[in-house]
Amino acid sequence: MAIVIGVKFRDRGKVYYFDPGDVEVNVRDKVLVETVRGIEMGTVVFGPREVPEDKLVLPLKKVVRVATEEDIEIDKKNREKAKEAMEVAKAKVLEHNVDMRLVDAEYTFDGSKVTLYFTADGRVDFRELVKDLASSLRARVELRQIGVRDEAKLIGGLGPCGRPLCCATFLNEFLPVSIKMAKDQNLSLNPSKISGTCGRLLCCLRFECEKCDDTKTALPSIGVLVITPEGEGRVIGQNPAKGTLTVQFEDGKAIEFPAEEVEEKKC
Repeated sequence: MAIVIGVKFRDRGKVYYFDPGDVEVNVRDKVLVETVRGIEMGTVVFGPREVPEDKLVLPLKKVVRVATEEDIEIDKKNREKAKEAMEVAKAKVLEHNVDMRLVDAEYTFDGSKVTLYFTADGRVDFRELVKDLASSLRARVELRQIGVRDEAKLIGGLGPCGRPLCCATFLNEFLPVSIKMAKDQNLSLNPSKISGTCGRLLCCLRFECEKCDDTKTALPSIGVLVITPEGEGRVIGQNPAKGTLTVQFEDGKAIEFPAEEVEEKKC
């Protein structure tokens, strides 16, 4: 077991593990940590805890120190510089006629490197663009291509349900989502109904499918004879999300009932 803390570098970002060493940290503290890109500032989201070493990428990077007021001010200036870098980069993209869409920018803590995130339909030759940007911004430049789901996570917004995007609030990583998950939940397969703002299948199809699978096993199967408040009928449909069953009677009429009002007929 290893003692780690969890750190986020963005409000909607992934949680990374770091070795706190002798540094005392509390939740919501700003800390400076070692990363592959150099020293960066993040926010502690959970305090020291034990995690099995087989779940970690070893060796763990260390916490340098809890951020001072001066460090926080430097980080604030870096965020302002990142906004300016975005404007410069957008102009340079147009000037070089490169087919890409810039999404975000961020500086390392020491300001020596700026990372520009972009989306594109395919591979992009941006070698000349990078040289021009490095000269204009007076820093090392990394152009990093991301997917449309990552773009939605960075930008945020509201989903079709009217709530903030799952990826921008609590999802730390993207797991595969398949059309089968929509079928298993008896959802319309109309792309406009099951796609998110990113244009890909809704992330919630996956974790709602897992819940539906658990509920489905507790519901009478389709075709089973059941007893309802309206009499005896046969199950012709399930709605695990709502916890209801659609029952058809001998006269052909079909009614939807809460699952707790339906009892499977004993032979």
